[in-house]
Amino acid sequence: MNATPDWTLVVHGGAGIIEQGTLTPEQEAGVRAALGRALEAGAAVLAGGGEALDAVEAAVRVLEDDEHFNAGRGSVFTYEGAIEMDAAVMDGRNRDAGAVTGVTATRNPVSLARRVMEASPHVLLSREGADRFSREQGVEQAGPDWFEVAERRRQLEELKARGADHFDVEMKYGTVGAVARDKAGHVAAATSTGGITGKRWGRIGDSPLIGAGTYADDRAGAVSATGSGEFFIRAVVAHEICARVRLGGESILGAARAVIKDMGSLGGTGGVIVVGPEGDGGWAFNAAGMYRGRISSGQDPVVALYGDE
Repeated sequence: MNATPDWTLVVHGGAGIIEQGTLTPEQEAGVRAALGRALEAGAAVLAGGGEALDAVEAAVRVLEDDEHFNAGRGSVFTYEGAIEMDAAVMDGRNRDAGAVTGVTATRNPVSLARRVMEASPHVLLSREGADRFSREQGVEQAGPDWFEVAERRRQLEELKARGADHFDVEMKYGTVGAVARDKAGHVAAATSTGGITGKRWGRIGDSPLIGAGTYADDRAGAVSATGSGEFFIRAVVAHEICARVRLGGESILGAARAVIKDMGSLGGTGGVIVVGPEGDGGWAFNAAGMYRGRISSGQDPVVALYGDE
């Protein structure tokens, strides 16, 4: 990579039990293609001189519309058989942020999170209120047939058959996210998820929580996380990475690796994608694999799934 690229975009589609043989050839091809399309969508914004915030929204919308991931179309089911989605965005220029949790009918929750940031005095809206705000703002809606995917229903049925409770049977369909640094030097982050299979009691993970799963600050960088949400919340992963950069002078990738290690010491698994103020970007994870991709000005896109790539 160039030392100081004009712009950088990094995307992820989840981290977990992603190993050779976990996916069928068709699934693997579909995931790689979707990550490539997300990079193309965000890169088109950045290459044209657009803002990081627009780029991360564009990239995440592509992944939300693809059933290979646990966000938007393809979101997992709650224990009761419903789909409840979370998302967040953050603008590193002024640390504006917006987030939603438990939304049920917004086709692209990431765009609703942005509306919360730009058209409301709040940061986080939940459930019925978030759904109502979405309709009032004219954000595109979709019915259950759009979101529901047979494979996710199978996951829920398998979980119940095993007598398991509020935990993913297989961590191979993940949260999606994007981070970017634009030509003006500004950063932004976006994250979107359906949560975990079989979640109960209105459970909320780290994705819509600013500082846990999503964070952006022009002084330090941008972070989007995926994995065991409860542990990312406890370690305040996204903000902790940025704090180590801003206050400790660490590199963004060095800070990411250190914080993922710390989170892992608590028992959590997952990963983060990061981009720094100078356009240095990448990822850190302690799971078997992570759906991920990166592109910078003047560089070819890189897409990877497994830990040894």
